[in-house]
This record gives sequence, structure tokens and C-alpha cells, in this order.
Amino acid sequence: MTTTERSAGDLRRLAEQGAAELDQASATDILRWVDDNFGPDGWVVSSSMQDAVLVDVATRVREDVNVMFIDTGYHFPETIGTRDAVATVYPHIRLLNAQPPTTVAEQDRLEGKDLFARDPNRCCAIRKVAPMRETLGKFDAWVTGLRRAEAATRANAPAVAFNEKFGVVKINPLVTWTDEQTDRYIAQNAILINPLIEDGYPSIGCRTCTVKPAPGADPRSGRWAGTGKVECGLHG
Repeated sequence: MTTTERSAGDLRRLAEQGAAELDQASATDILRWVDDNFGPDGWVVSSSMQDAVLVDVATRVREDVNVMFIDTGYHFPETIGTRDAVATVYPHIRLLNAQPPTTVAEQDRLEGKDLFARDPNRCCAIRKVAPMRETLGKFDAWVTGLRRAEAATRANAPAVAFNEKFGVVKINPLVTWTDEQTDRYIAQNAILINPLIEDGYPSIGCRTCTVKPAPGADPRSGRWAGTGKVECGLHG
């Protein structure tokens, strides 16, 4: 996989064009725009393996789409199982397991045991942001499953924008989807979902930092509960 030799300025201009053209476009039309403008090796879909909705939509545009999963070393077994099931159900995808620069054991030696409990921001920086940055360095466009309905911090997320943090065009083709629309797509298309969803985990991260939210609470309140932290650093 190689990325095109576009400058940051070129990517910013392309992102501005996409934002203007695709504000009301369907997820499929957005992804067709991505494929037309970046080609098969220029874009990658990131998936937390909470479900396979984005992977399913993307494979309808490109069967052998690049799919990135950040293997933090702290995932629930169910999440790893979902990743493996996705690879089986969509055999043509190019699954990229982005891994941190250190194993959990090495991190414990270097940073002290259970960094996630003492400094979750640093833990996320090492185990999520660093492997994301390395992997995105091979691409010009990053497609995510981010939706405005997921959290207040995502309420104004655009469909297309240049991401300064990683130096790529960031595309959110599902950004306008409601929870009801997402659930309907899952039901109608028999989409794989992480079994933890049905077990009461509406937002799934690392097992060390994810608990079931209280009934009626914000779905993401089970992430880093009690710390004031609401994002891992990938989207904000």
C-alpha cells in the first residue's frame, strides 16, 4: 500500500471540495467520492469492531477495502472475536492490525503497572494514537464510523474535513445516521455486532476502561467512568 504524493495543501483543498459537495450525500455516495479521489490504496476505514456497519457499507463500494483495527492489547475477548468474525464474513478486506510501539508488559516496565488507571490520556496516546498515526501515514484519507448522535462532543462533526492531527482527509460517511437508522441497517442486513452490545455495553473500548453505563445514562458514560475523560484522542 502506498499513498499518493499529495501535499497537505492539496488535501485541504480536496477536503473543502468534499465538504461542500457531500454535506447531504448518502453514505454510499460519500464513499464513492472517496474511492474516486483516493483510489484503492489511498484510503482506509477504521473500525473499533463494535459492529460491522461501516465495513459493510464500505465493501459495497470496494470489496477489498483497507480496514484498520487498533489492537491495544487491552481489548475484550469479544472484541477480538468480532474482528476475526468480520475478517471471515468479508474475506476480501485488507485487515490491518495497528499495534502500539510496546506490548502491555513492556509498557508496565517503562511506565509502571496499570498506566490506564493512573494516566488514561497517556495510555491512550501510547496504545491508540501512536499506532493510528503510524498506520495513517500510509494513506491520504481516513474513513470513520463517527456519528453525531453518539455524543455531545460529536454533535457538530462534518462529513468531510482535513484532519490536522494526522495530516489526512477525514471522512465520516455515517455522520448523520441516528441510532434508529443504524439499528435498522443492522437488522435489515444481518450485520455482525459485538456481543457486548447485547450484554449492556453501548460503547465499547478497552476492557480496562469500559463499564456498563447506568440505565438511561449517556451511552459513552461507561468509558473512563469517573475520570472526566470522554475521548481517547483519535477524534478529539
